[in-house]
Amino acid sequence: MHVSLNFDPSEKLSENKLLQIASDYMQKIGFSNQPYLVYKHEDAGHPHIHIVSTTIKQDGSRINTHNIGRNQSEKARKEIEQTYGLIRAERQQQLLKPGVKPVDVEKAIYGKSETKRSISNVVGSVFNQYKFTSLPEFNAALKQFNVTADRGKEEGRIYKNRGLVYRILDANGNKVGVPIKASSISCKPILTNLEKKFAANESAKESLKPFVKIKLDDCLSQSPSTMKDLIEHLKQKNIYTLLRQNAEDRLYGITFVDNQNKVVFNGSDLGKGYSAAALQSRLATGTEKSLSNDDTKSGSSSGTIQKDKVQQKHLDKTIPITTKTESLLDVLLSTKEQYDNVPNSLLKKKRKKKKPNL
Repeated sequence: MHVSLNFDPSEKLSENKLLQIASDYMQKIGFSNQPYLVYKHEDAGHPHIHIVSTTIKQDGSRINTHNIGRNQSEKARKEIEQTYGLIRAERQQQLLKPGVKPVDVEKAIYGKSETKRSISNVVGSVFNQYKFTSLPEFNAALKQFNVTADRGKEEGRIYKNRGLVYRILDANGNKVGVPIKASSISCKPILTNLEKKFAANESAKESLKPFVKIKLDDCLSQSPSTMKDLIEHLKQKNIYTLLRQNAEDRLYGITFVDNQNKVVFNGSDLGKGYSAAALQSRLATGTEKSLSNDDTKSGSSSGTIQKDKVQQKHLDKTIPITTKTESLLDVLLSTKEQYDNVPNSLLKKKRKKKKPNL
């Protein structure tokens, strides 16, 4: 499970205060006995913390998180705001929703000035706030706001000259209205500057990958029966899903845009279990296996953890705020540690008894 607690920019909270708030929040939503990690994020325009935990209890049963956001979490938020004298969320709704508004297509296509203004607002926000590492990923973030970056046909002049224009998309994904040159937009989202962004965003994206995977696993644990159901679950977690299909409507790829963390991932980049084919297969078979555990088998680790330290982490109810997320997430999400206390003698294979010679 992953949640984000956002605070007003004017609120200067110490790390101890943030830990107290996190502890109170987890207690109020029924996770007081679960291990959890508190991660302080400073890459946005407002202070906020991420809390990561597991929905699997010590006895192996699962905590029901259905509607936890609307029920327990909403109640906990209001109580914490009152207890700590925080600015109420109702007064800072812009922090809880994507800060970019979709282009009003019908209004924008009537004239070049309105088109440019609408496109510039969307492109500027996505260009400056979102983390993407390719033009298709950038376009995935733009598409939810009815905008696309277009290089034109490969044999065309714009493509050959490394040019780029931005277009409005209608409800069917068709390009409409007047194309706007990238160089005419104030943030200068030209191809050269985008490529610089691609390189700079590589490491920043990596630190956010675990949070996106946890959201996906939470949605999959609700046992959606179709891709449409899964997309609806993800929408509730502020994730926009883009399905990539060929001319025959065959699904060949899937892209996730996390509007809370402002990051874009192709499913396969999150792990083989999150690719379009794997998700389709999983939905068809109705399996409830967690993908994160499988994925960590082939993933790289940021370092080894001694067994006694791992066991200690599981005994602690709170974990200090840290910026090193990889190894701590491994501690929370891995299932290896449960075997550490098994005596070696029980792990040895039984020897086959020799049959007596008759």
